[in-house]
Amino acid sequence: MGSQDRSMDPPWAGRFVFTVDGLEIGAFTEVGGLTVSIEVEEYAEGGQNQYTHRLPGRMKWPNLVLKRGMTNADNLFAWFAASSGEGFAKADNKIQRRSGAITLQNSQGRPVQTWKFVDAYPVKWTGPRLAATSRDLAVEELEVCHCGFTMEGHR
Repeated sequence: MGSQDRSMDPPWAGRFVFTVDGLEIGAFTEVGGLTVSIEVEEYAEGGQNQYTHRLPGRMKWPNLVLKRGMTNADNLFAWFAASSGEGFAKADNKIQRRSGAITLQNSQGRPVQTWKFVDAYPVKWTGPRLAATSRDLAVEELEVCHCGFTMEGHR
């Protein structure tokens, strides 16, 4: 059995780098929402009683949810501020949708897989739960709305 016959081990899924328009927002330890589903439309044809036609409909992309330990990254808040409040008002109440990427890195920090998304903007940020008696890590969470993604493998 040659080295090319060996199956590839799955990558360690512990570190994701999140960028928006080439600007690094941060390294996250958990990413959810890398999902796409296709709605199914049913059509009952007159005279056809054995089955109902099931046709593909629209694609649905849930929000991305990124979690990480607290870091000192101002890029996250700058992007969030540009999409809400005074930043939103300065842009004539229009959200500037941006492109970005989530890159899975292996244990040596090299990219393994990248998900590139389009028309994104942040919709929610949750700060850490603070309690003097807690020994939990301070974790922040970011939720991002988008209009789809593509995948790109790295070798």
